[in-house]
Amino acid sequence: MNNNLTLPLFTEKEKTTSVPLYSVRLVRESSITFMHPAIKSADIAYDFLCNIGLPDKASEEFYALYLNTKNQIIGVEMISRGTLNASLVHPREVFKGALLANANSIMVAHNHPSGNTEPSNADIKVTELLVKAGELLDVQVLDHLVVGDKGYYSFRERGLI
Repeated sequence: MNNNLTLPLFTEKEKTTSVPLYSVRLVRESSITFMHPAIKSADIAYDFLCNIGLPDKASEEFYALYLNTKNQIIGVEMISRGTLNASLVHPREVFKGALLANANSIMVAHNHPSGNTEPSNADIKVTELLVKAGELLDVQVLDHLVVGDKGYYSFRERGLI
């Protein structure tokens, strides 16, 4: 048996290729003032989400709050904007900013424009997926809030995280 690796013959032009060089950055677009020094409960997170107007949005929007080791918000990002009753969310998009911000943990939240805060089956599945991805990346998902105009549903308070 011959273990020699045989490579196909290439012309000089075929041996070279252009490889892009990238620089990945986290860019601060603006900031908001928030009176709580740390997110110690779903109530405080909900208060923050109300400050950014999440309950009043006409379409579903999915947000990630990036937290340091003291549960202070070090950043917030809108991950996706959907339709009246759906928003696409993928772990890659949720954790990209968290990793760039050196977040210790995250809280995620989205609104239901209908006002009904009961999570859908899709909400439950995406939460399970995000928790698993967070375990792999060593970025804990502290909670997922479903926000309506009169309150919220907390996955952590209901024992689902």
